Amino acid sequence: MIKTIGFQVGLRVSLGPTRLNGTCFSLSSLHPLFPVPATVISCRPRLHRRLLQSSFSVSSRFGEIEREMGMSREIIDKAENLVERSMNGNDPSHDPPHVWRVRDLALSLARDQGLSSNPDSMLVIELAALLHDIGDYKYVTDPSEENIVENFLDEEGLEEDKKMRILSIINRMGFKDELAGLVTGENSLEFGIVQDADRLDAIGAIGIARCFAFSGSRNSVFHNPAILPRSDLSKDQYMKKEDQTAVNHFHEKLLKLKDLMKTEAGRKRAEKRHKFMEEFLKEFYEEWDGRA
Repeated sequence: MIKTIGFQVGLRVSLGPTRLNGTCFSLSSLHPLFPVPATVISCRPRLHRRLLQSSFSVSSRFGEIEREMGMSREIIDKAENLVERSMNGNDPSHDPPHVWRVRDLALSLARDQGLSSNPDSMLVIELAALLHDIGDYKYVTDPSEENIVENFLDEEGLEEDKKMRILSIINRMGFKDELAGLVTGENSLEFGIVQDADRLDAIGAIGIARCFAFSGSRNSVFHNPAILPRSDLSKDQYMKKEDQTAVNHFHEKLLKLKDLMKTEAGRKRAEKRHKFMEEFLKEFYEEWDGRA
């Protein structure tokens, strides 16, 4: 009877009662990081030692990967806690559920763009999505709050390369930064994914709800036909929200986002959301004027 030895990644190798002499080895896909079909290798006795040595090496490598995944999960959990602590008092346009949606969208876009097999990129994308609105100028009351994200990444001991990639995404992804010309030339795919995810949450049905939630939090009116949308906005003009209306925000920003998407996956998803906003505004104006 042929016996097999199963190599379970990160765990012990069980030889069972069978002698090494004349046994066969089975490298089985018992672990999600080892996605290969089970293969039975008929072994000669002289190969046993080599196979065992290489199996321990494979097991050790996967052990390292599992530890790295554990560390990634830990920093993500801490980032989620930071979001809860920092943003729970915000209005519904920029509260923790907004961050969870952006994170989910970013990870989904990353998979669509073929990055799911790159754990480093997936971690950078997830952390940038989670931390992108902490220290937002619209909610900052103390200048020191602007350094919360960088301090958090330093305290968690994240590698310098990943930290800089995350900060580069967060510091340049806002619409105001695009108006200021900070988003020019070549951008990383990671940057495009996180920015597109944030912008997708700004349009469509959710975007409409967020727009009016923010407007209400600042006691702005829904619409005033006497106040026209501003054109050719500069960064400084955009950041000044005084005397503006919720409906004007669609024309000044939201309706422009579809054409500013950086990834193919983002552009495809933006089409439906953009069309929904156009239909909403058509109905809004008809109701406002008593025509509907």
